[in-house]
Amino acid sequence: MDKPVFIHAGAHRTGTSSFQMCLDLNRAGLQAAGFDLAYPGRDGIPGGTLRLKLPGPGEARSEQMVARATRTLATHSTDPARALLLSEENIPGRMFHFYKGRFYPAAEARLKVLKAALQALGMARPTRVLLVLRPYDALFTSAYRKRAEDNPVPPFATLVPHFIGMDRGWPALVRAFKTILAPDELVVLDYAQRGSSTALLHHLVPGLDVTLQEPARVMNLSATDAALKALQARYHAGETLERAAWQEVIAAHQNQRDPSGFAAFGAEESGVLSARYEEHLNKIAKIRGITFLR
Repeated sequence: MDKPVFIHAGAHRTGTSSFQMCLDLNRAGLQAAGFDLAYPGRDGIPGGTLRLKLPGPGEARSEQMVARATRTLATHSTDPARALLLSEENIPGRMFHFYKGRFYPAAEARLKVLKAALQALGMARPTRVLLVLRPYDALFTSAYRKRAEDNPVPPFATLVPHFIGMDRGWPALVRAFKTILAPDELVVLDYAQRGSSTALLHHLVPGLDVTLQEPARVMNLSATDAALKALQARYHAGETLERAAWQEVIAAHQNQRDPSGFAAFGAEESGVLSARYEEHLNKIAKIRGITFLR
C-alpha cells in the first residue's frame, strides 16, 4: 500500500506563508490525526525546517539529486503508516525567471526528481495535489515587489515586455503536475476562490476530522512603495542588508501607504494579461482528470 501524501504546491504569492502558519498552529491536531508535516520556514514560520533542493533550468535529473531529495523528505516522515502533508511553493521553481519572460522553466525537471524521491519512499502516486493560480498581472507585480524587499531590482517598466511576452503560463504548469506527478487527484484553484487557510486545508485534505484554528496574523504582506523605494536606494548604493535590517525599513514606512507607481502595469497591459488569464483558465477547464474550482 502506498504511503499517503498530500502536496500543497503553492503557487507563489497565493498566501502560501499564511497556509504554512496554519499548519504550524494546528500541528498537534494534524499529528494526532496521523499526519507528518513538511514545509519551509522562509518567512519565519515556526516549525518550518524543509530544505527541498530540486534542479534549476538546464540541470538534468541525476541520481544524486534524487537521493538528496529522498533524504530530505525521509527526515520529515519516517513512519510508512503515517500520511505526509507537504507544503512547498518552490516545487515548480523560482519566480525570478519571470524577469526573462520564462514561466517556471525548470518545472518538468523538478517534478520528475520529486516524483522519483516520493517513489523511493513508497509514495508512488500522491494522494492529492493542490495548486492555487493567481492572475498574471497580480502575480508578476507581487513577485517583483517581494524580490525588491531584499534584492536590488531593475525598474519595473524595463521588465514589462518580458511579462507581456511570457513564454507560457498556467495551462503548461497544470499539465506538468498532472502528467508527471500523476496524483490520484489534482485540485486546481483560482485565487479568487482561495478563502481562508483552513478552507484551503480542507481542499487539500477533504474530510479532515480536525478542529482547525485560523492564524491570527497575515503573513508575507508586501512592503509599501515608500519602503521599497528606500530599500532600493540602499541596495543600488551597494549596501547588503540582513533580514532584520530590511524588515526594520519596511516597518518604518508601514504608514506611508500612498501608491507612487513603484510597480504597476498600464491599463492596456493589464487588459492583455487579464484576457490571457481568462483564456488560460478556459483551457485549464478543458483538461480532463483534474478538479478545477474557479
